[in-house]
Amino acid sequence: MRRYASRLIYTDALILIATLAGFGLLALPDLNTTLSWPGGPDLPYFVPLAIIGVMWLLCLDAFDTRDRHIVGHGVVEYRRIVSATFFVFAVVITIAFFLRIEVARALFLIALPVGLAGLIAGRWGWRQWLRHRQQSGAFVYRAVVLGDRAKLEHIIRQIRGTHGSGYAIVGAITPRGTRIAIGDVPVLGGLADVEQAIDAAGADTLIVAGADELDPATMRRLGWAMADRDVNWVVAPALTDVAGPRIHARPVAGLPLVHIEFPTLEGHKRFGKRAFDIIGSSIMILLFSPIMVAAAIAIRIDGPGPVLYRQLRIGRSGREFGMIKFRSMVANADDQLASLLDVQGTTDQPLFKVTNDPRITKVGRFLRKHSIDEFPQLFNVFRGEMSLVGPRPQRATEVALYNDDANRRLLVKPGMSGLWQVSGRSQLSWEDAIRLDLYYVENWSFMQDVLILFRTIRAVIVPGETAH
Repeated sequence: MRRYASRLIYTDALILIATLAGFGLLALPDLNTTLSWPGGPDLPYFVPLAIIGVMWLLCLDAFDTRDRHIVGHGVVEYRRIVSATFFVFAVVITIAFFLRIEVARALFLIALPVGLAGLIAGRWGWRQWLRHRQQSGAFVYRAVVLGDRAKLEHIIRQIRGTHGSGYAIVGAITPRGTRIAIGDVPVLGGLADVEQAIDAAGADTLIVAGADELDPATMRRLGWAMADRDVNWVVAPALTDVAGPRIHARPVAGLPLVHIEFPTLEGHKRFGKRAFDIIGSSIMILLFSPIMVAAAIAIRIDGPGPVLYRQLRIGRSGREFGMIKFRSMVANADDQLASLLDVQGTTDQPLFKVTNDPRITKVGRFLRKHSIDEFPQLFNVFRGEMSLVGPRPQRATEVALYNDDANRRLLVKPGMSGLWQVSGRSQLSWEDAIRLDLYYVENWSFMQDVLILFRTIRAVIVPGETAH
């Protein structure tokens, strides 16, 4: 991962050179354009552009955008790129204001968004390369997990169930060292065998989950032993589905206390999300209007029944609203649902999905595969009943089956797309779907919304086997 992180600097440099050189060639009147200010010399424009490029590259490093602990996964990497970019241009604007330099406004209107988009696209491209290499076992941490069996089972399940986690679990260590495998993970020994087990497994990471037998003195000695071997020392607290930005470590009296912020979507955050929904839905309605017209014609030709299908769903705080979709099933589909669920034996599960659903029409199958049937929900988003990203809205009969955990889905507006839609779609169990929805509710961020929309576009274009 250190090698991977070090390679990013070359891509970042090439993207910034291409952005600023392209700006100079395409946005400036000619190559001889100069930059001047009262009391200062006339400089060819390539000089300040080069200075901005160097500042930009240095800020990417200063904001730790290439930190090996955050590159390759999560939204923190992208968030730091955005922060570094805006910091550079804030400095440029400040200098230009105080020195009264007439900087071309196109620098901020063109170079800033193009450069930022290029940097994010470059990191995304590297992530695809990294995922491909990780599938073959490269660029992963070979980890041994240590702790009580129940905690280890949870950690192993979570890590293996997350695509691109970057960890390969090669062994486990339990307090007593009972040689009963945890799933397919072998138990390598007990607390007295940690050093020998790490050496024998060829591991480069020790993940400590915690156990009653792990007192502070034992933990300290283990830390020293791992440091001597250059083995990564990772402590997994009993917290699950908490995103990095909510976690803050604060040393107090020699104790590394971990502070967890509670999620909030109020005030300016709610205003920003609503503004994003209005602007985004308006643009997409205009862009997708030809596709929606073609879908409506195809549905009308395919058979009898209305073009649009309206169904009552439960929104934020339990309020009902009419969600609209293109009709993808036969006209009397709702009347058949109860009997199909009964045959399938899933009437008690709050995710009313019918396997190999016979009610779907020929045109409807295509619309569903590419999510075109969802496009009319853009009008629900524009009206404020839904959001572009959020938990999927469900029927009142499904919500009636919620437990206390699942009810937290109703704290935010339902969305056209969400984490579980881009993480497996119809193949996910209800437990996995609710876990992903709750993760979204507990860890909302604007950057996460953007990433989910980006993954949604890719899923619509290349739907894969999980879409039906």
